[in-house]
Amino acid sequence: MFNRIKIDPAVCEGKATIRGIRITVEFVLKLLGSGYSAKEIVEEYPLLELEDIYEAARYGAWLASDRTIAVP
Repeated sequence: MFNRIKIDPAVCEGKATIRGIRITVEFVLKLLGSGYSAKEIVEEYPLLELEDIYEAARYGAWLASDRTIAVP
């Protein structure tokens, strides 16, 4: 389902990373949320590919679609 997302307890404290390199999905999503385009992110971080950015966004959407419960 997510071929480019890797979770390894020995890499970035077990956070989801892009292809196991030390760039987290969280970081990519924060860049997107700050207004960077996928193309700009790839230009700034040449280890990344456009498909990495798109898969990070899909992964974030998948996580957000999980059922949430309001905490009083």
